[in-house]
Amino acid sequence: MIAILDYGAGNLQSVRNALDEIGCGYSVVRDAAGLRAAAGVILPGVGHFGQMMRELDRLGVREPLVERIRGGAPFLGICLGMQALFEGSEEAPEARGLGIYRGLVQRFSGNMRVPHMGWNDLQPRKDSRLLADLPERPFVYFAHSYYVPAHPLAAAFCTYGSSYSAAIEAENVFGVQFHPEKSGALGLKIVSNFVRLVC
Repeated sequence: MIAILDYGAGNLQSVRNALDEIGCGYSVVRDAAGLRAAAGVILPGVGHFGQMMRELDRLGVREPLVERIRGGAPFLGICLGMQALFEGSEEAPEARGLGIYRGLVQRFSGNMRVPHMGWNDLQPRKDSRLLADLPERPFVYFAHSYYVPAHPLAAAFCTYGSSYSAAIEAENVFGVQFHPEKSGALGLKIVSNFVRLVC
């Protein structure tokens, strides 16, 4: 069964609704035991990077989560949940990310309106399992002020001022900067693709 990690500030209900819509069983977990029992993990995310990481530490789930990811359990991080995979963020320089990947999450700068909010198109990698069977330039819903710069593991890019990583994919680890649970039928297809990798 898939576990949705509830740290108290995520877009939990929207993710639950998406899984209900596609008929996928799941559990909502807030502890290490729940993570270790799950076949796969979804980390939803909205809010502040530092607050999220502090709450994961308070719940005692940082190390079990890293353990499951490094152990090969399928993982999907959504928005802030994807950013958490990196070492840190300009949003909260004092807070450590999960450190699965090297790099720092950055804030949009220049003349761009922040946050980047609304529908934008992806430039997906053709061999992506998470983004399989989508239109050539799929439109999805974004709501964020911080982003992962272009990364070797990017499964898709988005251009907002400059090109950045809109999705990452490597073995069992998947992350999306956008919100598939708020992206209509196309978003449900992305969630279904992840579910098939778990089940």
